[in-house]
Amino acid sequence: MGECSEHRCWDELLPDALGLIFRNLSLKDVLTVVPRVCKSWGRVVAGPYCWQEIDIQEWSQQQQSKPDQLKRMVHMLIARSGGSFHRISVSGLPGDSLFTFIGDQARSLKTLELPRSEISDSLVENVAPRFSNVTFLDISSCTKIGARALEAFGKHCKSLVGLRRVMHPTDVVGRASQHDEARAIACNMPKLRHLEIGYMLISTKAVVEIASQCHDLKFLDLRGCWNVDDKMLQERYPGLKVVGPYVDDCYENSFWEECSDDSDDSIYWELMDDDYYAAGSDDEGIWDDGQGLEGLEVRFYGGGFSESHAGFDWPPSP
Repeated sequence: MGECSEHRCWDELLPDALGLIFRNLSLKDVLTVVPRVCKSWGRVVAGPYCWQEIDIQEWSQQQQSKPDQLKRMVHMLIARSGGSFHRISVSGLPGDSLFTFIGDQARSLKTLELPRSEISDSLVENVAPRFSNVTFLDISSCTKIGARALEAFGKHCKSLVGLRRVMHPTDVVGRASQHDEARAIACNMPKLRHLEIGYMLISTKAVVEIASQCHDLKFLDLRGCWNVDDKMLQERYPGLKVVGPYVDDCYENSFWEECSDDSDDSIYWELMDDDYYAAGSDDEGIWDDGQGLEGLEVRFYGGGFSESHAGFDWPPSP
């Protein structure tokens, strides 16, 4: 009893309790530091307890030239979750197969965040029925989809209450408008409470149609939608919080954070040889389930992003 009072028996905590604690750590720490502490912690990381929320958005932004790496990471983490993950956040999802794979495993999925992904209208129409439990969707800067995909998501995600469809000005170059997308939102997503459609090429009329059909809408982000009369919207819908269209400073959102001045000493991951992770470790056995880190990135570089990775500078209001 005296020994237990002096030393906390962290390795004896229940796996689900450890999983809750480990979720507060960075992806780097969970994959490369925690497993080296002890075998019981390694087994927790290798199981579903840490992967109810799969957030590799920051890491995946640096893997756009390495689609095979991204695919392996997504497959590994979903496998570890045992299909019980309720959130996945990945930037730049490549091709059809990975989106289909996520859909096949999405029985518990509530939050789907896939900004800048290479998904198409036809693909979404085929896979959307598998996302019936999704309540929040982020398809920002997915330039290969349009109204058809939004209609498919709306028809099959009956409980959808949040949508982020934020574009960058370069995403809509050459397009006349996105009124068809606004109509698809209005006609197929009636339960929306939170909507972000920054920099979409839409008019006041299109936004009025959305607000008129989505009776529960409480928050509407219109930053960069220069043709929208926000004053008229505020007068007509006093209970609706409208942000924009004018941008006072940089456009900052939860998945890009382009304008942040913060530095992170553990941002960039790079591929390594398989034997780097195993060197000096006596816990190789925890990776024998076929879901190990072999070939995935465990090396980090300090100093934050280089200028080439700093994101976009959002244009000022006209």
